Amino acid sequence: MQPRGAPKIALRGLLPILAAALTSCAALGLVQTPQQRAQKIEPILSAAGFRMLPANTAQKQQTLARLPPFKLHYYTDKNGQIRYWLADPDYCRCVYLGDEAAYQKYQDLHLKQQLAEQQQRAAQENYAASQQMQMDMMSPFGFGPGFGFGFGM
Repeated sequence: MQPRGAPKIALRGLLPILAAALTSCAALGLVQTPQQRAQKIEPILSAAGFRMLPANTAQKQQTLARLPPFKLHYYTDKNGQIRYWLADPDYCRCVYLGDEAAYQKYQDLHLKQQLAEQQQRAAQENYAASQQMQMDMMSPFGFGPGFGFGFGM
């Protein structure tokens, strides 16, 4: 039989590991804070033509708190037009609202941003690899010319 406090001790041991893993993910950009998500997506929404509707009353703030954050949704308005919306209850405390044209432009800008980020990551990886290669060539144990310092034949 396990002692009564064993599960609590096991969980306490896992908490620092979990905290370190989440910190590492955040440092690598794998997990974003609401503010980071907002700073990334809201300029694109604005540039695409979405309007920011602030939750400037208590009733609007309560409604905003019930909406799923940072996910594009759509509905059909009373005229049969499709409208797109995204809620940000954390950063701007607002809802972004756009029509079909704004949504299409958002998709285009979002794709361009993703491509630019991929190109930037690739450039950074290439730069890091070239720096490592230069360091390896200067290393006495690397693949550079000769046998390195202090090694004679």
